[in-house]
Amino acid sequence: MTERIVHGGTGSGDATQRRRRRTGRGEVSMVPEATPTSYYDHPVIKRPVWRPEIAAYLFTGGLAGGSAMLARAARAQGNDVLARRSLWIGFAAITASPALLIKDLGVPGRFYNMLRVVKVTSPMNVGTWILSAAGTATGVAAACDLTGWFPRLQRAAESGAALLGPPLSTYTAVLVADTAVPVWHEAYTELPFVFAASAMASAGAAAVMVTDTSHAGLARSVALGGVLAELGAAQVMEKRLGELGEPYHRGQAGKATRAARVLGLAGAALLAVGGRRRRVAALGGAAVLAASFCERWAVYSAGTASAESPHYTVQPQRRRLEERRARG
Repeated sequence: MTERIVHGGTGSGDATQRRRRRTGRGEVSMVPEATPTSYYDHPVIKRPVWRPEIAAYLFTGGLAGGSAMLARAARAQGNDVLARRSLWIGFAAITASPALLIKDLGVPGRFYNMLRVVKVTSPMNVGTWILSAAGTATGVAAACDLTGWFPRLQRAAESGAALLGPPLSTYTAVLVADTAVPVWHEAYTELPFVFAASAMASAGAAAVMVTDTSHAGLARSVALGGVLAELGAAQVMEKRLGELGEPYHRGQAGKATRAARVLGLAGAALLAVGGRRRRVAALGGAAVLAASFCERWAVYSAGTASAESPHYTVQPQRRRLEERRARG
């Protein structure tokens, strides 16, 4: 599809061409490049219609997916205490997720209607099915755990929820990257890693907060590894984005990014140094959990900001067009 660049005013594209002259060695600009603007200061692309509930949904979905995987891993180690805590954390998170999504959609029927079809090319449709299947599996496992009935069914449901944990944790990254929002679309290779690491960090941190230290060793390790991987993946993403990564350091997104790094590093330090002491572990887990939420909020806010600024939509288009001209 041919790209079009939106310029301020009428005929600015022709004017730009008239300001250039040709020499024997190629085309030379007679005036500096104009600052990217939009027509009558309107955004070049439509601002995302998602409300803050979606930022919370990005967090709870990741927490639910990570907790399902942690519960199954703990069960495999024979750590039933940690498995039970993680199961119920995941159940709470996955119960909140549809409520947040439906609230953003405004009409409950919109959520149910997505289950009437299966469209593999739609991340939203696939994600709805993943959320529904994971919610059902987690609900069955929680019901069996509460009643003590059907232990084999509980193990099977826990295994099913764990298998759905990775796609549940990362499909939202594919969802936001499948938009025209520059800071999301251009980060399509890194966002799934950021979301996956954030999911594990939050799951481990939440489990540490509600589990006795004698049973929380695996959760501490998961939280530590998750937060370090999350910070690393976010740094790689922002570096590769270049100028498109600027929204992560401005406004609400900038505050959330800084909070995510400070809280994440502080929480990781507390878990590493004093993780065997109950109060220190709980404080460290709370810091890591808050850092994970801040990282999701930073992604949400940065995408909104980049959609509203022509600098992040016009300039990348110009650069790609120049690269195509250079390749002939």
